[in-house]
Amino acid sequence: MAADSPQSIYDFTVKDIRENDVSLSQYRGKVLLIVNVASQCGLTQTNYKELNVVYEKYKNKDFEILAFPCNQFGGQEPGNNDEIQEVVCTRFKAEFPIFDKVDVNGKNVAPLYKFLKSEKGGFLGDAIKWNFTKFLVNKEGKVVERYAPTTSPLKIEKDIQNLLGSSS
Repeated sequence: MAADSPQSIYDFTVKDIRENDVSLSQYRGKVLLIVNVASQCGLTQTNYKELNVVYEKYKNKDFEILAFPCNQFGGQEPGNNDEIQEVVCTRFKAEFPIFDKVDVNGKNVAPLYKFLKSEKGGFLGDAIKWNFTKFLVNKEGKVVERYAPTTSPLKIEKDIQNLLGSSS
C-alpha cells in the first residue's frame, strides 16, 4: 500500500488553466510556493501584489509559484478558467503559472492538495481555511512549511532564501 502513496509533489500531474496535463516533476530542483487563489477575496489584491514582487525577485533563481484557483471559500472564484486567466493576467499582472480550478477540501479534493495537507496539517486540523493558504516546497519536492491565508508573501521571503541556499 505504502508504495502507491506519493513520496513528493513530483508524483502528481495537474491540469493547467487551459486544461493541459502538467507533470509537477518538471519543477524538480526548484523551490515552489503553492497557493490556492481567488479573484474576489479581500486578500486578493495584496497577495497577488506581493506574490508578484517575490516572483520577480526569485523566478530566475530556481523559484516558482504555482497558483490553484479555488471557489470553496465564500464563492470568491466563481469564474470559468478564461475569466480567471483574464483577471489574473490583466488586473493582477501575474506571470507565474495558474492552474485549473480545484477543490482543496471535501470529497472532491484535488490529489495534490490531499498530499499537501497530509504533509503539513493546519493549526486546526488539515482543512484549508481560506483563500491564499500557502505551501512552501523544497527542491526535493517535500512540503516544508504551511502558511495561513493572512501571512504576507513578503514574510515568507526569508524561508524561500533559505531553501534556495547558496545557489541564489
